[in-house]
Amino acid sequence: MLRRDPLADLEPLIRRVYAYVAYRMGDGPDAEDVTSETFERALRYRKSYDPRKGEPVAWLLGIAKRCIDGGWPDRDLAAEVADSPDSTDLEDETVRKLTVARAVATLDARDRELIALRYGSDLTARQIAEALGARTNAIEVALHRALGRLRDVLGEEDVEPVRKRGASR
Repeated sequence: MLRRDPLADLEPLIRRVYAYVAYRMGDGPDAEDVTSETFERALRYRKSYDPRKGEPVAWLLGIAKRCIDGGWPDRDLAAEVADSPDSTDLEDETVRKLTVARAVATLDARDRELIALRYGSDLTARQIAEALGARTNAIEVALHRALGRLRDVLGEEDVEPVRKRGASR
């Protein structure tokens, strides 16, 4: 069986992994460290990648999740996000990002994880299912419910979490 190198096209993978990690932990040095640790482990265990189990990005996000869950202290993102953005000092997009980030931080860990995978890493429901070892339909339902809970927190009818810098559509 011909094995393709899961790290052959690094640049988009690094952007997606960092976007996911930053969605989970917040931007900055900690997210950069976890992203580095993820790729360090991926290089070390590159031969364990099995393309039948999913795309390289799903494999890498699984590693990133284990890095976060295994050694990085839980951070209270709700406390780290500005309490009330002053719309006179910030542009509308910045206010929206802060508002959504604060709302996401109030959700439970599973909902935050799904939203980080979908909007932080810009994965499809199928790719998320591969990463989590679940059925695509179950992920679609869980995402729908998570977005419903996010809408409830925001009090809005139409909400789409903010994609992190570097994530594609």
